[in-house]
Order: sequence, then C-alpha cells, then structure tokens
Amino acid sequence: MPYVLDTAAIPAQDRAEAVHVVMTQASAPCHVIHEEPDGEVHARMGLWDIGGANIFTTRASGIRLLRTPKQARQDAMPVVALSVQQQADGRHEQLARQEIVPPGELMVVDLSAPYDFSWSGDGAAGCIQIPIDQLGLPVDVIRRAVGNVRRSPLYRLVAQHVADVTADADRLGSDPAAPALGAASVELARALLISAANLDCREVLADSLLTRVRTYVRRHLTDPDLRPATIAAAHNVSLRHLYKVCAQAELSLEQWIIGERLRGARDELLRSESRHRSVAAIARGWGFRDPTHFARRFLAAYGMTPTDWRNAGPDRV
Repeated sequence: MPYVLDTAAIPAQDRAEAVHVVMTQASAPCHVIHEEPDGEVHARMGLWDIGGANIFTTRASGIRLLRTPKQARQDAMPVVALSVQQQADGRHEQLARQEIVPPGELMVVDLSAPYDFSWSGDGAAGCIQIPIDQLGLPVDVIRRAVGNVRRSPLYRLVAQHVADVTADADRLGSDPAAPALGAASVELARALLISAANLDCREVLADSLLTRVRTYVRRHLTDPDLRPATIAAAHNVSLRHLYKVCAQAELSLEQWIIGERLRGARDELLRSESRHRSVAAIARGWGFRDPTHFARRFLAAYGMTPTDWRNAGPDRV
C-alpha cells in the first residue's frame, strides 16, 4: 500500500511538520494550517502514479491549505486537480470564486494559481492530479472553466469517475492498466474543462494541437517508431493537417524530434548510472536505430563525437 504518510506512526509533536512536507511534495507548495494545532492532529495520505496523472488521497483532522501568489509563481510544474470530497464539507476559494463542496461533489483546482481550501473536523478527499501540459489546453481556458464545472452536462460523469478511482486507488494504482486509466482520466478532464468553458471543442482542440503534439512527442521520444504518421494518428488528424499546423508555427517536426532525442541522449551520456551502457545502446534507447547516423547527427549538433562528449565530463553541460 503506497501510503506516503500515516501520522499514527509519528510522535504527536512532529505530525504537523510531516503533513506540511508531504502535502508540498505530493500536491503543491502551500501553507498547512491545522484547525487544532495543539490537539489531536492526524492524517493519512496516499499517492499513486497512473501514467500521465496521479491519484492523491487525504484523510485528516481539520485542515486549511493556503497557497499564496508567491508560492504559485515559484511552481515549475503547473497541475490541475479534480477532487471529490469523501467526508466533511470542503470550503474552496480561488480566482475570486467561493464554493462549498459537500461529500460526493467535485471541484477543480488550478494549482498554478493561489487558492484557499479547508474543512472542519475529520474530513477526507481524493483527487486526480494532471499536469497542465498533459491537458493541452491554454491556461485561460482552464481558468475560465474551473468555476463553471457544475454547469457542464459532463460534471456528474466526471465526478463519479474521480470518486470511483480515488475510492479504490490502491487496487487501481497497482493494476497493469493504470497508465491507460490515467490516459482516460486526462481525456475526461479535458472534455469537462472544454465543456465548462463553453467553447467549441473543435476550435479548442485545433488551437491546442501543436501544444498536445509537443507533449506527446516528449513522452514518446524513446520510441523508435515515433514518426509524423503515428503522431497524426494519435491526435486523430491527417498527416497533411499535422504538417500544415507545424509549418504555420515554423516548426520542422522531424528535425525537432531529432533535436529533442539528441538532447536526451547527450544528457544521459553524462549520467553516472549510464556509464556501463555503450554509446550505441544509449543511442538506441533514444530512438536512433543506426549508431553511425546518431554519431553524425551528434557531431553536427554539438561539435564533438558522443564518445568525446562523454569523456569531457559533466562540465560540458
């Protein structure tokens, strides 16, 4: 059971700090304020990776999570959380909106923005956390949507999905199909946000296609079969349309993929844990089928061979 915190095994005087550390690491940096700091503070938190998303559950005594503008600005990994209350009413304030979230109801939190969330007494919530770049939606669309999700006809469907997934997180998170579950959750979240923003789905997806393509490519760089045709198929567009979108952005898709792979291989050549791997093996691991082609491309990009780069050491990066 991948629980990251259970305060039952921690001395009472250390519990508040432990909750703060885990909350910051598992969700987002914020101030953690306990309802009764001198009383019986207790918490149990779990975190499960499901591919492009994760499941995060919290069961705790009265708590308030306050994320300041400064903390939001410093966050390098913006995330959207779809959270369902499991016990106690949640009180949520963000982007000039306030709401009460009863058990069984869903709220969407943009963790890249300040927020104030709390519950009184023993409470619990479970959420699916999704990096914004996985959603492939502009931040303004996400922020337009978060306060309107209850108006979407998809609200109840997504709320039930999040409730079911988080209630059975331990079993689902360890299932071999967990990455597919994560991918399905991302698609549901994207659909809910587009619906809540009251925008034309086709227009939003068209405008965000390049962002989604870039995200997809970065996730599949090590796949030797990654090529424009598979990228187009994964996004349900024609190859011609994909090339057109890239051309409008003055992006050569094939050359960009090669450049990203070269950067990945370059960094790995200097990692101590990869010293036992040959240059050819590292090249294959980053999608280069032909070591000679890789060496030629590497020399052209960085002015030295992969072997010379490795021997030069980390000061080169």
